[in-house]
Amino acid sequence: MIRHEYLVIGAGPGGLCSGVKLKESGRSDFVILEKSSGVGGTWNHNRYPGAACDVPSHLYSFSFDCRADWPRPFSPQPEILTYLEECAEKHGLLPHIRFDTTVERAEWIDAESVWRVTTDGGDVYESRILLSAIGMFNELNYPDIPGLDSFAGTLFHSARWRQDHDLVSERVAVIGSAASAVQFVPEIAKEASQLDLYQRTANWVLPKEDTPFSQEQLDGFRNQPDLVREMREEVFKGIEPVLTFDNEKLLAAADKAGRGALLEVEDAEVRSKLVPQHPYGCKRPLLSNNYYSTFNRQNVELVTDAIERVDPKGVVTVDGKLRESDTLILATGFDTTRYLSAIDVTGREGARLEDVWSDGAYAFLGTMIPLFPNLFMMYGPNTNNGSILEMIEHQVAFAIRQIQRIDAEDLAWLAVRQDATEAYNVAIQKDIDGVDVWQANCLGYYRSPSGRIVTQWPHNMTEYGRRTTDVDPRIFDSAPR
Repeated sequence: MIRHEYLVIGAGPGGLCSGVKLKESGRSDFVILEKSSGVGGTWNHNRYPGAACDVPSHLYSFSFDCRADWPRPFSPQPEILTYLEECAEKHGLLPHIRFDTTVERAEWIDAESVWRVTTDGGDVYESRILLSAIGMFNELNYPDIPGLDSFAGTLFHSARWRQDHDLVSERVAVIGSAASAVQFVPEIAKEASQLDLYQRTANWVLPKEDTPFSQEQLDGFRNQPDLVREMREEVFKGIEPVLTFDNEKLLAAADKAGRGALLEVEDAEVRSKLVPQHPYGCKRPLLSNNYYSTFNRQNVELVTDAIERVDPKGVVTVDGKLRESDTLILATGFDTTRYLSAIDVTGREGARLEDVWSDGAYAFLGTMIPLFPNLFMMYGPNTNNGSILEMIEHQVAFAIRQIQRIDAEDLAWLAVRQDATEAYNVAIQKDIDGVDVWQANCLGYYRSPSGRIVTQWPHNMTEYGRRTTDVDPRIFDSAPR
């Protein structure tokens, strides 16, 4: 049995922020269990060509560790991963991290008021406090297509890119046309002899202002920290009004920008197939400066006929046409609605998280769940909006305040009450219902199988910060140690 006061699952941004703030509050007896061999979470796993963030880097970074020399407004995956690796080293987190360690089970032991966590290697950890930082993008989503396993060529998911596989002169089929495909398709189209992109739903893809910073600007950022803070604040103020999708002027401007970007597609028939049939904001808005122009290449075909099956030679559409392929890439995203239930978690009274969330994930402020004491989630249900690193900082601050209360009052455990959680989630779902664009009939990752939106935060980041700070202590149950 390995015992620590605090246990963190995941060494992505949520886990790193948790570790930094635990240390900052004087709490050093913690470990971070990470299933991969490095820090970074999604930015460690997602290494496909062209991977980049769609939130400007001055805001997609921690407020307590602002990088001065981001090379461009929207940084690519290698830059973001390097930043997170440097954060881990700079803040002394590496000695706390146990790499290549997958958590399989977490169980609350009521008689001892501890969490007992079991890993795939058979190690058992115990801790008073459990912080989950596995987030949304944890479980890969594989499409249910007949014959997928029969494909005789090379097949992989875009989130587990085969770095050892050369696409030069290959016939490549890509299934999926959302966030990852929008970024990597323009890159691999330069190498493949033929690229077939299978699109189920057209997405809004807007241009992004991504001109690299000049040497003069970079020198200014390095030498004048106030300029970095000013840039971060400028980005923040620009993003905040967009997040609630209720400003008709901003929505109209986004619609106009998206339709204007489509004019890059020279073939009128192809262009018409790329026009979204849902309002801007119904699905995750995407950014790219080279996606649409890719369809002007002679070696790229947009396929909108539904897929009937995959056979050993390639993809067969409902019209009976077989398009032969050497490599099949699944750009089908993640099972975003599972959150912590991707792990076998049991709370008080034998409550299994998977059963508690049978109708869809929910939590108080996306962080705490009734019957699961001393458990805090980062990037939990209904917290996705804006810069997730900004949101994570609020979540970690909330967790640290509750931990301080547990210590100050010498509590065995602290848990949010069921009635408070239900009232909170009824109100949040009502607010979500008020976001008109989210009610349109479009396919996306926001909704659980029950139809309830479990990923999105319906307000801006400032409001989330206010709510996580202004919490009535009476909404919690507790027991003395």
